[in-house]
Amino acid sequence: MDKKIKIYLSIFALLIIGLIYIEMVKPKPLNWFPSYVSKHKTPYGTYVLYKELKALFPNTKVDNIKTAPYIYLKDNTRTGTYVFIDGQLNFGDEELDALLNFIKRGNDVFISTHGINIDTLNLKTKHIFSTEIDEIPFFKLINRNLSNKEFGFDRSFKNTVFSKIDTASTIVLGKTGYYTAENEERIVEGINFIKQPYGKGNLYLHTFPEAFTNYYILKSSNHQHTASILSYLDESKPILWDTYYKTGKSTISSPMHYLLNSKSLKWAYYMALIGLLFFIIFEGKRKQRHIPVIKPLKNQTLAFTRTISNMYYEKSKHKNIAEHKISYLLEYIRTKLHVPTVRINDNFYNYVASRSGLPKENIIALFAYIDQVHLKNEITQEELIELNKRIEEFKNPI
Repeated sequence: MDKKIKIYLSIFALLIIGLIYIEMVKPKPLNWFPSYVSKHKTPYGTYVLYKELKALFPNTKVDNIKTAPYIYLKDNTRTGTYVFIDGQLNFGDEELDALLNFIKRGNDVFISTHGINIDTLNLKTKHIFSTEIDEIPFFKLINRNLSNKEFGFDRSFKNTVFSKIDTASTIVLGKTGYYTAENEERIVEGINFIKQPYGKGNLYLHTFPEAFTNYYILKSSNHQHTASILSYLDESKPILWDTYYKTGKSTISSPMHYLLNSKSLKWAYYMALIGLLFFIIFEGKRKQRHIPVIKPLKNQTLAFTRTISNMYYEKSKHKNIAEHKISYLLEYIRTKLHVPTVRINDNFYNYVASRSGLPKENIIALFAYIDQVHLKNEITQEELIELNKRIEEFKNPI
C-alpha cells in the first residue's frame, strides 16, 4: 500500500470518527409520535397529566390497568371510573359489552379518542374540516358553572365531532369547530364532548385526545381546559387509568429493536459495521476479481411520451390533450403555489395572482378560456394551441 492510499484511508477514518462524535453529541430530535403513554415526556405523551392527577384528585385512588378491559372486568366487583385516552380505540363486541355492563352497575367510563362508533348507544362520529386557508380551531365547554373561554391548538389533527347522538338522553358538554383569523367568523362547528347516562352509571365520550398531552397542557392556559374536562369525573370513585390501549406503549418486537433502542448497544453495532467495512476494503483490494462493465438500461421515458403524444395527435384527440393540460395546471397550482383548487372563485383568483406575480385579470381570462374548453365536446387544433400558449405564459411569465 503506497503513501497516498494510506493518507486517503486516514482521512476517511477521521471523517467516520467525526461523524460518530457529531451523532453522539447532537440533540435528540423531538419525537412528535402520538403515544399517549403516561411515562413519555414527548409532546404527545401524557406524563404531565398523569403526574398532576394527584393534585386534581387528592382523595382519589389511581390504578394503572395493564390488561385488556375484557379480562380486567371479568371481576364483577370492580368499581371506579375507567379512563381511556388514545388516538384510536377499537373495542371488540364482547369487550364493549363488558364496559357497558360495568357502567350499568353504577360506574363511569371516560373515553377520549378521535373515532369511536357505538351502535348500541346510537352514536356516530365524523371528521370536520374547513376549506379556508386561515382557519383556526377552537374548543369550548358548555356549562354555566365552568368558564366559556375558547381554547385553540396550533398543530395539525383530526377534528372529530358526533354526527349522530341520542338527543333524548345525551347531554352535550363541549363543542369544537373553526373560525377565520381575519374576522373571527364561525365556519363550521360540532359537538365533541358528551355525557351518556347508561343504567346507574355514565359514559363520557370526548373526541380530542390531544387535550391531555404534554404539549397541549403546557401551552398557554390550555391546562384550564384539560382540568375542566376532567372535573366531570366523580372524585368518590377510584380512577382506573388504562395503559393497555396505547398507540405508543413499549414493546420489544425483535432482538434488533432492542439493540437499536439502547444507545450503547446501538453504537457498538455501528462500530462493528465500520470495522467490517474496513476489513472488506483491505481484504477486497487483494482478492477482488475483474468485474465486467455492464451497460445500464436506456431511459425510454422520453420515447414513450412521444409515442403516446403522437397517438393522441394523429387521432385528433385535442379535447383529451386539453383536459390533461388543464389537470396538470391545477396540480401545478396546488403543489407549486400551495393554493387549493376545490373552489374557483374570487378568493382563488386573489391567492393565485399574489403568489404567481401575475395580474388578476390574466388569471381570470385564463380560467374563462378553460371554462370554454370544458363546455365543448371537441376542440380544434388552433384552440388547443391557444390553450397551451396561455398555460405556458402563466407558468413562465416574461
